[in-house]
Amino acid sequence: MGAGVMQKGSGSGRRRRHHRGGARPMSEINVTPFVDVMLVLLIIFMVAAPLMTVGVPVELPKTAANALPSEQEEPLALTITAEGVVMIQKTAVPMEDLVNRLRAIAAEREGDRVFLRADGAVPYETVVQVMGALNRGGFSNIGLVTDTGGPALDGAVQDN
Repeated sequence: MGAGVMQKGSGSGRRRRHHRGGARPMSEINVTPFVDVMLVLLIIFMVAAPLMTVGVPVELPKTAANALPSEQEEPLALTITAEGVVMIQKTAVPMEDLVNRLRAIAAEREGDRVFLRADGAVPYETVVQVMGALNRGGFSNIGLVTDTGGPALDGAVQDN
């Protein structure tokens, strides 16, 4: 039927290369160490990311409102604890010094966005006084921070 052709020295189908002067440098890139380093960095960032949140632990009230879209500059966070202590980021500030501190911060920032976090046990009067201080301090764009899953007040059942 057909005739096969035998080539000289084709025992394994590969040609043997003999080089003078020892080993020849490899021309392939070994990506295994790169992948190992990337996986280690990924694990480190996955563990560290939840620890980078700035805030004071408070029990936020629940609402049915949607979350606000994110912005370029990180908004200022102002917190009122259950004891009535006002904190800018993580620093406690006396109420009588609050407006002066806010004016100094507003002079350094581009935007006037501020997130107000207040414990659910804080009286409404205290929250409104702090909002007035924020306005006098130069922050007119105030977002109230709440947790999701509260009553919708329209008869619909909120599912979480």
